[in-house]
Amino acid sequence: MKEMAKTNAARILDNLHVTYNLKTYEVKDEHQSATNVAETLGIEPELIYKTLVLTGQKDPYIVAVIPGNAQVDLKKLAHISGNKKCEMLPMKDLQHVTGYIRGGCSPIGMKKSFPTYLEELASLENKIIISAGKKGLQIEINPHDLISVTHANFADIICIA
Repeated sequence: MKEMAKTNAARILDNLHVTYNLKTYEVKDEHQSATNVAETLGIEPELIYKTLVLTGQKDPYIVAVIPGNAQVDLKKLAHISGNKKCEMLPMKDLQHVTGYIRGGCSPIGMKKSFPTYLEELASLENKIIISAGKKGLQIEINPHDLISVTHANFADIICIA
């Protein structure tokens, strides 16, 4: 199999001497979900973290990194980020704002640095998997390293079913 070229996110980790592993998967659907990616990679869906970009009235853009099988709690995220309310960034604006497309949005290497919150459950794991910034490529990383690289904060930001 041909080796995939490194993404901007992977190059940033290399430059910072952060340990990570790249994981490839076959893209089966243009809108493949995080749980589908977990199934393809043969791992638990709660270890795949998806990157969501939201808007607020105080912060124009807010990044939430949450387990692939969870949903962001907009009220919790608004409260923790100091915004009155938050809502999802329209998909049509994602690439312009972040430089990434849906299904390939990484919290590492966005066009600009935005306030970033990583679901606190990640702090209990040795490794989580996030997008490497390209469909078909994931980064396995220690969540504490991700916090350090993105200047994020651990926070309770998901809905409990």
